[in-house]
Amino acid sequence: MSTNRNRFAAATAAIAIVMSLSHQAVGEDFVNTGYFGDVAIKGYDPVAYFVDGKATEGSDRFSHRWLGATWRFASAEHRDLFIKDPSRYAPQYGGYCADGVSFGTVTTNVDPRAWRIIDGKLYISYDPGAAEGMEKNASKVPDSQKHWADVQQTLISEKVHKQWQ
Repeated sequence: MSTNRNRFAAATAAIAIVMSLSHQAVGEDFVNTGYFGDVAIKGYDPVAYFVDGKATEGSDRFSHRWLGATWRFASAEHRDLFIKDPSRYAPQYGGYCADGVSFGTVTTNVDPRAWRIIDGKLYISYDPGAAEGMEKNASKVPDSQKHWADVQQTLISEKVHKQWQ
């Protein structure tokens, strides 16, 4: 009986650990920081897409931590606009390739110069052709939204798997 109790305790502890790790992954809201580091959208300024109409690299001088990632901005004004309303400026799907998400896949390697604003939302893709395709075929946006929950589950699974290695 003691052996069964020990097995139950071990199984309960393992479940608690997995749930804790999964919660951490969810808490970060899936901001794409690439393969290395913690900088969102490769250091590009998310506000510049809206305000300046172009992809602009941000600076370490004007940065802000949000959702477990460092966001960089070209100016203090852009940083302050982001702080006031980050969900307005942050790319959809955490900066993962919007085209990839429309097919239910995770594409981490994005090109911040491959972007479009569709219906007031920023979408970043892995290359200019994919960004153009998103714009020309706006029906991909609902597909991306439909698949985003599945992509999030993939991201959770990958994160938990990495933490167990």
